[in-house]
Amino acid sequence: MSAEPVPTSPGPWCPDPMRQQRADYTLDDLLALPDDAPRVELVDGVVQVTPSPTLGHQTIASLLWLWLRSHAPTHLQPSLAVGVGLSPNTSRQPDVLLHHAGLPNDRSRLRPADVVLAVEIVSPGTRRVDRFAKPGEYAAAGIPFYWRIEQDPVHLYAYRLGDRIGPGGERQYELAADGSEVVELTEPFTLKLPIAEIRP
Repeated sequence: MSAEPVPTSPGPWCPDPMRQQRADYTLDDLLALPDDAPRVELVDGVVQVTPSPTLGHQTIASLLWLWLRSHAPTHLQPSLAVGVGLSPNTSRQPDVLLHHAGLPNDRSRLRPADVVLAVEIVSPGTRRVDRFAKPGEYAAAGIPFYWRIEQDPVHLYAYRLGDRIGPGGERQYELAADGSEVVELTEPFTLKLPIAEIRP
């Protein structure tokens, strides 16, 4: 008597190779992803699976979220890893962001106009993207402030959207402050952030 064949699962979700080649994924496609899909970003119509973050990365993100939650004015609210649609075929998920309060809780993707500050925590596999690609995309979308946090040692670079115009005619970020001990800023709100409070 032969054994019954064991049904096989279809396996984890992955992007369609032909659509990847055509680079024709859109923001609407992200909303239709199955529940078991990995964390992804959409860049110029191509789905990019983001690598799993390290414990140190997640600790910095959580501590910064807590700090912003305690210190930001009530009209601003921090969130972790929520998608931001930057164009019809590009969506990023900042590690931490500060957005206008009062948005519906069921929103899984924000508009650039909702976002005041985008924060990226640099990991070995994301250095080039976090230092160059994402700030350019966030600036082009009009997000007023961008923070980049380097690890080992923890160092925060705070940028504001300036008057300098890039080669594509878009405004670019300019460095407002940086530090590995304390960062003081007057925008997006008056703050004095001791780096020790976000250090793992």
